[in-house]
Amino acid sequence: MEQGQGTRVSPPVILVADDHPMFREALKLAIGRASPGARVIEAGQLADAAEAARKAERLDLILLDLRMPGADGFSGIALMHAERPDTPILVVSSAEATAAAPRARAYGAVGFVSKGAELAVLEATIARALAGVRDPAPATPPDPEIDDMARRIAALTPSEIKVLLGVLAGRLNKQIAHDLGISEATVKGHMTVIMRKMNVQNRTQAVLAARALDVELDG
Repeated sequence: MEQGQGTRVSPPVILVADDHPMFREALKLAIGRASPGARVIEAGQLADAAEAARKAERLDLILLDLRMPGADGFSGIALMHAERPDTPILVVSSAEATAAAPRARAYGAVGFVSKGAELAVLEATIARALAGVRDPAPATPPDPEIDDMARRIAALTPSEIKVLLGVLAGRLNKQIAHDLGISEATVKGHMTVIMRKMNVQNRTQAVLAARALDVELDG
């Protein structure tokens, strides 16, 4: 936050990542009520959201839909968290909260709110996230093994997550290299690190581990 004379504080900068323009408008309305004067950056695809997060000099909050072009379930959270590890991520999704909210936390989100929530609820949830308040831990903790793998994936770098997404999509190394504008040798190097971080022995095990974590969950 910037301070000038007295107690003047600059308004927050918030990234809204959702592929539905009308819902982005609803989120902007909630943001305006929660934090008048906030500057909003919009993105309709995961790649655009990641680029915006990477380029932003300041970013105070990310509002992220689970299901948007380029995202496979919780992979969007992992990618955005890797890009901006110090920026809180609030998931706004139509996914069933009981199952999705704990997983979202494991991947780095600070909170979860349903797209069906009333405007006042969205406003209050955004205000809490901006204030640095995290959702409380679930009463029933998730499966320790699954939770551990979720944290391993959340620890991947942005480049590693992009390579893993390519693998999950069934792309060959040379295709992933073309998609990301890197060499095939670099893709292979990333896969070696990914397998080590995920504690798996080969590409197939990495895919199975990621899919077992509901990476492709709709939301």
